[in-house]
Amino acid sequence: MSTGTWTLPDTLADAIEEAAREHGDHEAYVEGPRRLTFAEWARAADGLAAVLADRGVRQGDVVALMLPSSVDYAVCYAATALLGAVTTGLNTRLGPDETDSVIAQCRPALVIRDTDLDLPPLPYGTPVLARRELAACYRQPGLGRRRPRGAATDPAAIIWTSGTTGVPKGAWFDHRGLAAALITGGVLTARHDRRLTGTPFPHAGYMAKLWDQLATGSTIVVSPTPWRAYDMLRQLIDEDITVAGGVPTQWAKLLEVPGIDRVRLPRLRLGVSATAPAPPELVERVARVLGCPLVVRYAMTESPSITGTDPADPPEVQYRTVGRPQTGVEIAIRDEDGKPLPDGEVGRIHLKSPCAMRGYWNAPELTAAVLDSDGWLTTGDLGHFTPDGNVTLAGRADDLYIRGGYNVYPMEVEHVLADHPAVDRVAVVGAPAPVIGEIGVVFVVPADPGRPPTLDELRALVRGRLSDYKAPDRLEVVPELPLTPLLKTDKRALRALAEGRRS
Repeated sequence: MSTGTWTLPDTLADAIEEAAREHGDHEAYVEGPRRLTFAEWARAADGLAAVLADRGVRQGDVVALMLPSSVDYAVCYAATALLGAVTTGLNTRLGPDETDSVIAQCRPALVIRDTDLDLPPLPYGTPVLARRELAACYRQPGLGRRRPRGAATDPAAIIWTSGTTGVPKGAWFDHRGLAAALITGGVLTARHDRRLTGTPFPHAGYMAKLWDQLATGSTIVVSPTPWRAYDMLRQLIDEDITVAGGVPTQWAKLLEVPGIDRVRLPRLRLGVSATAPAPPELVERVARVLGCPLVVRYAMTESPSITGTDPADPPEVQYRTVGRPQTGVEIAIRDEDGKPLPDGEVGRIHLKSPCAMRGYWNAPELTAAVLDSDGWLTTGDLGHFTPDGNVTLAGRADDLYIRGGYNVYPMEVEHVLADHPAVDRVAVVGAPAPVIGEIGVVFVVPADPGRPPTLDELRALVRGRLSDYKAPDRLEVVPELPLTPLLKTDKRALRALAEGRRS
């Protein structure tokens, strides 16, 4: 298999060296004023890899990165790959308990850490390389003949689940699985794209897609933190961005920047709605104002490519569904006994994908619970197929609540409530209740804080389109919805609020 003149190598290390030859002087990263070409990236990684080897890191060892999204993170990932070691990243927003859990599970041979940030402490005796030492490491002589030669089935990366439903789990990927990003990328994969991403680098959106960047020679422009709409607009213009990703709220705030309707972005070919579908009116406004289609991608840590919409899909498809299976991906909707369900009936989503994880790191029992011998992965998501082959999500299996014996899928209700003109953002959770078991609690961020919707209005809207038992029983008007570090609505925090307890 090849991409242009680029032949698919066996390992990530081989891909890094090949990319340096193929795309040498082309920019690989832009981080503020700092710019790095593919050749410079490979050279810096080689110098750092030699230092890591001298510090005792060996092929198959785990190297943990406690760094913000940055050029340094990218170089450290590449350096670990050149050694044949396994890279894992820890989101810098993780708390002490989460950090302790991750470190205990992966037992890294070395942690590369930004010691100037207020990060959780590490267990006593953990080997550490401070970020401030990296610049000198990049200039060291490289590995040369010391570079190990690995296999496509060797572990390459561990990516941690967000932990919103419990202890983080480490999904691990081999080189062959990372290479599959080229098969499943679809319209997101194009030669020499310039991509603006706000996704934290420890997330699957970066860690599992590195091979795609190496093969296509794409430039990644790192979004500054904290995120601001004006900064996004400036980068779209100044960096000639061709593909930009953001959650629906970020796209909506971008369209509120004064003068946005006079901005011309001729190179922006695609916008991506990450983590959540975009309302139809937002899809239409992005196309009208920015001149590019907005597509939706459904993915998860355990399988970084699953489904996606197409730029030609109508706005309703972009909002009501997450599109069709990506190339090479199979999806089945099954009941809790594993039996296939007909189109339109909600069940558990199962998938088989060339880029799916090979298992949970050091957790064979957890792996066996979700991944069978034929490669089928049982997800925690509920959904159904539409007659035209699109997948519609109904929410997480643990989001489902049972009201009076009837199943209620919060995402289905949220889609209806989002159409109310007084609703800006909305989330629904279940809360315990006497007699009927659970009730629906709707949290609303109003479009106009002075005129929030009433519960009666919201109930009437739901009853007009869904079964009456799906109408929410209680309304909570809030200034903002709590978010996870990956900018998803934090349902665990909302359930705690609904039950009158702290998360």
